[in-house]
Amino acid sequence: DGATWTAASDLDIDHLVPLSNAWKSGAAAWTTPQRQAFANDLTNPQLLAVTDNVNESKSDSGPEDWKPELKSYWCTYAKMWVKVKGVYDLTITSAEKSALTTMLDTC
Repeated sequence: DGATWTAASDLDIDHLVPLSNAWKSGAAAWTTPQRQAFANDLTNPQLLAVTDNVNESKSDSGPEDWKPELKSYWCTYAKMWVKVKGVYDLTITSAEKSALTTMLDTC
């Protein structure tokens, strides 16, 4: 959100691709260890420290329903989303693809 925060209590760890989105786009077929690996992935850009305001605003939305407030972050956000979806072989809806294309056009 571009703000500076000094209290750790104002931060949350956000799943870039929300767990509910992953479930609907392929994770439902995974084993429990695969789902745990996805939920705790520190290798790919899946876990982000964000302000609690951003996490509450985004909730379990995908890019078709929520975009970062800072348009200057759209490119980075969309690239990370595509990477995570690709690494885990998760599907992307047409609405999601349209939103990601709009965001990637800012790169």
